[in-house]
Amino acid sequence: MIKGKSTTNASAVSKGAESRRRINMQQIQNVILIWLDSNIDVTNDDCQTTITKLRRVVNDIKTYTNSDQCLEFIQTVVDKKICMIISGSLGQHIVPCVHNMSQVDSIFIFCGNKKYHEQWITDWPKIKGVFTDITPICEALKEAAHQCEQNAIPMSFVGTNKKLDQLDPSFMYTQIIKEIILTIKFGQNHIQDYFDHCRDAVAGNTKEIENIKQLEGEYQNNTPIYWYTCEMFLYPMLNRALRLMDGDIITRMGFFIGDLHRQIEQLHKEQYADTTAADTFTVYRGQGLSIGDFEQISKTKGGLISFNNFLSTSKDREVSYAFAESNQANPDLVGILFVMEVDSSQSTTPFASIADISDFQNEEEVLFSMHSVFRIQDIKQIGENNRLYEVNLTLTADNDPELSRLTDYIRKESYPDEEGWYRLGLVLLKMGQFDKAEDIYQVLLDQTKDNKNRANIYVHLGIIKDHQGEYQEVLTFYEKSLAIYQKILLSNHPDLAKCYNNIGNVHAKMHNYPKALYYYTKALEIKQQLLLPNHSDLAYSYNNIGNVHCNMDNYSEALSSYKKALEIRQQLLPPTHPDLASSYNNIGIVHESKDDYSEARTFFEHAIQIGQQSLPRNHPHLQILNDNEENMDIACKGNISAVCHHGRITTVYGKANGLDVFVGKRSYTVYYKYENQTWLIYTNHDKFIFDTTHTEQHSKFLPYD
Repeated sequence: MIKGKSTTNASAVSKGAESRRRINMQQIQNVILIWLDSNIDVTNDDCQTTITKLRRVVNDIKTYTNSDQCLEFIQTVVDKKICMIISGSLGQHIVPCVHNMSQVDSIFIFCGNKKYHEQWITDWPKIKGVFTDITPICEALKEAAHQCEQNAIPMSFVGTNKKLDQLDPSFMYTQIIKEIILTIKFGQNHIQDYFDHCRDAVAGNTKEIENIKQLEGEYQNNTPIYWYTCEMFLYPMLNRALRLMDGDIITRMGFFIGDLHRQIEQLHKEQYADTTAADTFTVYRGQGLSIGDFEQISKTKGGLISFNNFLSTSKDREVSYAFAESNQANPDLVGILFVMEVDSSQSTTPFASIADISDFQNEEEVLFSMHSVFRIQDIKQIGENNRLYEVNLTLTADNDPELSRLTDYIRKESYPDEEGWYRLGLVLLKMGQFDKAEDIYQVLLDQTKDNKNRANIYVHLGIIKDHQGEYQEVLTFYEKSLAIYQKILLSNHPDLAKCYNNIGNVHAKMHNYPKALYYYTKALEIKQQLLLPNHSDLAYSYNNIGNVHCNMDNYSEALSSYKKALEIRQQLLPPTHPDLASSYNNIGIVHESKDDYSEARTFFEHAIQIGQQSLPRNHPHLQILNDNEENMDIACKGNISAVCHHGRITTVYGKANGLDVFVGKRSYTVYYKYENQTWLIYTNHDKFIFDTTHTEQHSKFLPYD
């Protein structure tokens, strides 16, 4: 366990981060502007003036003179909304091609003959108008971009029957990150690092460069709410980072997240200090939801919805209704009017009226802190329009039993024994944000003088490099950790066993099987001194040793190790535990390798029987178990070479945090996740894809991305 004070300077830029400091402009907003005109000449002064004016509204601009190239680019855009300015000469040809693309939000026709083009645009609701001058385009574009940002607010849904281990990751991580950030004391260096970061991102955008100068010089002179509601990059940048769970930007903006939360919290105490249950009030929010999100919220009625950023609402129903209504013309969206009932005496999230502070004083704005959770009470259509709905929500109370259960689970899963930057590094690692986690650990490494902390940081850097498939660097970090442990720990300390096991894992992945066996054996010897003979950790060690022997074709030794693992698991685990399925499967593989097909079938069938009782039907473990029995049938017919030729998975070995899988004679360590109705099974170099709609005859083999 790593212990560290939350005041550490871990946000300082590490040496490895210098090369990543320049960020893509796309991280600033949720909107990208495409200007398509065959006459664009970016070297022309008039053209540059036009681009400068447009960049005052949308930072990220792409110009195209060729329709085909423009279409190709649009098809690559993910997690962004596109506004398009199209010349009149190309409009009639390109609009039918792009109008039904969900990433295209708004289209503006820029031409010299307004009357002619107004005749054909009526069939295309995404076209916002025909313009002959850039100034009104900028005004209309500003409104469209604001609406895109309003609609891009990140949210998560939790159904009433949702299992805790199936929670939307964004629901979990926004709560965890908020909790961690509020424990960290940020300094001026963290703030300056963010300003430098943004200055790189908006290079060439004179308006935003001026905004950065203002923010840099006056940040302490104005309130966080003032800056949040200003028309600059802060709001859309934070909104996008929280929607995409961009650990790098979230961490850099941590000082601002903390400052904004604390101001809302202070205002809440001042404004609602003497409230009672009788002081319930209602706020509203109007926006567009994608068809997919609307279907999801409809299925979650009675469950929970969390808004994963700072939530802007209004006490003025008409203002919010107008926002909702303005989205119904877009065929990709459903207009939503959220009606939110708030009991200020029992709220779980601080909120405050900011009408006197906000840049939008006429909206009677109420701002909720990050990760506000509501219960979905009702969903009903507004009038005769099936593209406009009212969604009634109630802010959850402190004593809400379901929310308490979720919160307890999330805290348990997010390293509650760690502190500050150390805990954040672990959470980023769990989120797959390896670059940012590495930056944090490198800075912590530079700052710590404690040997045990250094050893633990080396371990985490090794884990990061392991995920990145850089095994030689993994070995370097693990060996540095081992060298420290050997100096400061007893020769039979459990941390030494973990270190030996880690090094063994790396050698196994690098196919250095004799070395892997050496380190696995060292780990086992320590565990045998410290643990009871039937401890579960011994089972994992026996399993690892069995894997190596299997790779080396030492089937008798492999069988002996696998049987020891099975005996321990039979004593400790319920008869339908998935680890038992893995053990039976492993033993079956050895018997199959020895051409003892009758014995192999017995173990395979036992493994499948357990898997069917303990795993979801589309779980990758179960699919691999079924494949193994199928492959044995092929092997019985003399066709095993065909299986290996097609890359079918023939062996699976259970691990504490994943699987060891054989494709033919090659070994992989894999981790899996469920995404878009598909199980993605990742190795350090490759990705197997299992479509849950039907089982492929052969697994698809793709490069690791």
